[in-house]
Amino acid sequence: MENFYTHLKELCLLNGGSGDENAVREYIISKLNNKYNYIVDNLGNLIVTPNALESNPSNLNPRLMVCAHMDEVSMLVTSVKNDGTLTISPVGGIDAQAAIGRRVTVGGKRLNGVIGSKAVHNMSDKEKEKKPEFSKLYVDIGADGKEEAERLVDLGDRVYFETEYIEFGNGFIRAKAIDDRFGCAVLLELMEREMVQNCAFVFSVQEEVGTRGAKTAAHTVNPDFALVIEATTAADIPEVNGEKRCCELGKGAVVPFMDKSAIYDKELYRLSKTLAEKNNINWQTKTVVAGGNDSGAIHVSRGGVKTISISTPCRYLHSPSCVVKRSDLEDCLRLAELMVKSMVNGS
Repeated sequence: MENFYTHLKELCLLNGGSGDENAVREYIISKLNNKYNYIVDNLGNLIVTPNALESNPSNLNPRLMVCAHMDEVSMLVTSVKNDGTLTISPVGGIDAQAAIGRRVTVGGKRLNGVIGSKAVHNMSDKEKEKKPEFSKLYVDIGADGKEEAERLVDLGDRVYFETEYIEFGNGFIRAKAIDDRFGCAVLLELMEREMVQNCAFVFSVQEEVGTRGAKTAAHTVNPDFALVIEATTAADIPEVNGEKRCCELGKGAVVPFMDKSAIYDKELYRLSKTLAEKNNINWQTKTVVAGGNDSGAIHVSRGGVKTISISTPCRYLHSPSCVVKRSDLEDCLRLAELMVKSMVNGS
């Protein structure tokens, strides 16, 4: 597991928003061994297949597609104000309230900055009651004015949360971009093991803005089955009770039966449950039909693809400080390996 956690840390520390996944893709390519071939399609998806798949003409269409997305939520610069601060727009689902006061980096030059908003003591009572909006936020990069700021940034430059990767408490990890660098780390770990051959590993792009990469990759791969590895929202926090907690850290891999983008294949859902219970793997399902992932695009591609998802529960998703638990990550990895072998072999 040492390599898995090394990959997870290094991947989380990279910046790679939707449409800007180059650094993540280059890292993954650098870790591939000579047992694998890969292509990068026009959208930027990285599609990896075992060498044996290419050498056997009857196996050109893999039976299984295993998918994780490379992109994270981010922001971009939309204008420069007269005082040298930058207006921003989210790329993916970020709560504006979670962004206020956060450290960020801006553009390829990695300028340091802080996300600011109107001071509370200057707000009217109505403004205090309203939920913060990105249109009211700005990034302070320490520029003296518009002219200096325009020398340092370009419109469209990416803005990323700047957060350390920290292990704390009883097996907890805090970092940005665990959604879905966790999935990427799982795929890398699976490829390092002795895995079945009839399988394509897809590192997709632009999931956070509409599962766009998975849609094109699924058409290229044309699989019979798909397994999506993700991080999913856990609401196991104070004052949230019962089914509203959705899923919980420490209770194992999350296998949903439905979310906002897909109804998962019943046979694969039952298979995941059977494998987990037979092999003493902790697992849970989601008690709220919410969220979505690349499964939504994959399962309706071409003539349809039987699809299942395995996720790690994650607190504070899409924030600078996602929190997960090591035991859940390892349960997901164990279950994913068993599912890959079973789905490819048809057992």
